[in-house]
Amino acid sequence: MTLNLRISLLMIGLLISSALTAAATNVVFVISDDQGYGDLGCTGNPIIKTPNIDQLASESSGLSNYHVAPTCSPTRCSLLTGHWTNRTGVWHTIMGRSMLRENEVTVGQMFTDAGYETGMFGKWHLGDNYPYRPEDRGFTEVYRHGGGGIGQTPDIWDNAYFDGSYFHNGKIVPAKGFCTDVFFSQANAFIRECAEQQKPFFAYISTNAPHKPLHCPPHYFKMYDGQSESIAAFYGMITQIDDNVGKTRRLIEELGIADDTIFVFTTDNGTASGANVYNAGMRAGKGSPYEGGHRVPFFLHWPAGGITKQHDVGELTHAVDIVPTLLEMTGVTKPEGVKFDGVSIADLLDPAKEVDWPERFVISDSQRVRDPIKWRSSSVMSQKYRLINGKELYEIAVDPGQKNNIAKEHPEVVATMREFYEQWWAELKPSFSQTTEIYLGHPKHPVVSLTAHDWIQKVYPPWHQGSIRLADRKHPANEKLTHQGHWAVKVIQDGKYQISLRRWPVESGAAINASLAAGDNVPGATEAFRAVVGNAIGATHAVLRIDENDLDRKPVGKDAEQVSFVTELKKGSYRLAPVFEIEEGELGAYYVVVTSIKGP
Repeated sequence: MTLNLRISLLMIGLLISSALTAAATNVVFVISDDQGYGDLGCTGNPIIKTPNIDQLASESSGLSNYHVAPTCSPTRCSLLTGHWTNRTGVWHTIMGRSMLRENEVTVGQMFTDAGYETGMFGKWHLGDNYPYRPEDRGFTEVYRHGGGGIGQTPDIWDNAYFDGSYFHNGKIVPAKGFCTDVFFSQANAFIRECAEQQKPFFAYISTNAPHKPLHCPPHYFKMYDGQSESIAAFYGMITQIDDNVGKTRRLIEELGIADDTIFVFTTDNGTASGANVYNAGMRAGKGSPYEGGHRVPFFLHWPAGGITKQHDVGELTHAVDIVPTLLEMTGVTKPEGVKFDGVSIADLLDPAKEVDWPERFVISDSQRVRDPIKWRSSSVMSQKYRLINGKELYEIAVDPGQKNNIAKEHPEVVATMREFYEQWWAELKPSFSQTTEIYLGHPKHPVVSLTAHDWIQKVYPPWHQGSIRLADRKHPANEKLTHQGHWAVKVIQDGKYQISLRRWPVESGAAINASLAAGDNVPGATEAFRAVVGNAIGATHAVLRIDENDLDRKPVGKDAEQVSFVTELKKGSYRLAPVFEIEEGELGAYYVVVTSIKGP
């Protein structure tokens, strides 16, 4: 290549880069956890203090008929891919059913491919191992906790909402302060750096608050004196989120990028704690197929797009619409071969446009089981009606509390909505058997940490560290305790693998048969997961079990932190279910570290 040609190509690259920077629209996307539609001042709550989000709402297009899944991971997968929850493999929050299938393309990848810097801060909850982590799914800057919340089983040991440790681009780093402040602080540093370097960015700020446990800084807790402790902590966490929304908006103004920044605030499901105080007239809350389970707030502000005043959008919209909408607004190209389940609602959000919006159906369901069950906890929605569980029909405008079932009066409506669901189910059903498998032996992730959170089994696994500490060994008196779960793993290359069984995670430094003192509690209305005594299990032997076959058995040493096995594995899929032998029978190893061993 000649020098002149090199210079010409460099100039072209610089021109493309500068054109992207000049024309690109930044995105700040804030989503809170377990905050419902009624948990805001701007939606009518008479108690809660959310002045910054209320201000945002007054300067935004808002979706007042916007729906998500009734729980967190299922909403997040739809929100990040534009696909129905059940299509992506994420229909639960645990049991290996919270990992986003490897063939899905996230909005992070789409914006990264378009030349954006992409940051993810806070709660991911779509997988903690390759290829499911945010850094594997297109996000270039990642600062997060593990699992679905701070103190859950995949999270860093003994974490709590105050002064925790987090995963920063895969490495554990300590932090000071309350988790919400930490995540926004990291996001704001990312935003500032991108702005100062004149790089377009997509910042996904996903708080774990106000999800339980209900921990809250005392200042915010005291703002709700007179309320129950649980409401004071729940609302206090929301007000702290609100303060951080205000800080981030002021930062964007200070940096001079507000006009070219789309700012979104939304939540992931119906209220978990506030329904009895104020629920905007809706029935039920988190986890429910009724309106209170999945109708949530959504506000979008974008000065350069003419979205600066309060504009209510009452048409039926869904989380699957958000990715195509952001792509249209920013001009980012949809990946070839990707077909969205949602549609762009950019025209609806534009207050300058009058839109003749076509009739449509959307579905929200809450499976929360190992394998999907037809009609389970489902809501088929049209602009006018809601069909619940395939049987109950409500006209939502005249009956927002869903008290009057009119299915018998409108059998033709029920039939039409059932037919839509039947077709939807038939299309998605073939994918249900595609289990999301954790990769072993991949060069990008040679050491894999497995946790009981992702055991695939019929009953709930120990999904938080309080359960790990308790080590529940209840079983029928005339039977031995048996381990019923397994990890679905996929060996990428033939070779030797070291499989190390642990009762406590690596960072704890605790021996398999050690008991642990209760950890410190933190301010709030509920106890921290770590504030539970860690029971000794009295393990005598460790057993390597793969595909229901016991391949090896070793004694547990007195002070051993782990028992390791080395085994040859061929490429393919396996059910990995190692156990400890104990007096009551057997107990699954809560933590297992699998290391790929190179060489002969």
